[in-house]
Amino acid sequence: MAYSAATQTDVSLPTIALGEILPWAIFVGLLLMLAIYFVGAEQGATALVKGMYVHEFVHDGRHLLGFPCH
Repeated sequence: MAYSAATQTDVSLPTIALGEILPWAIFVGLLLMLAIYFVGAEQGATALVKGMYVHEFVHDGRHLLGFPCH
């Protein structure tokens, strides 16, 4: 019966450079800020969209996140 010796292999984890992540992090951050604006502040005098369509669309999300709206 033949036995084979176990060999150790070096495992290296891939690294991601900050320069590759930074544009995506900024993009996602801007999208999140836009979403927070529409959920939290899109009504009244500062509204970008006329009418109450956006307010009614995100109404339940506003209450879920703790934003008062009425």
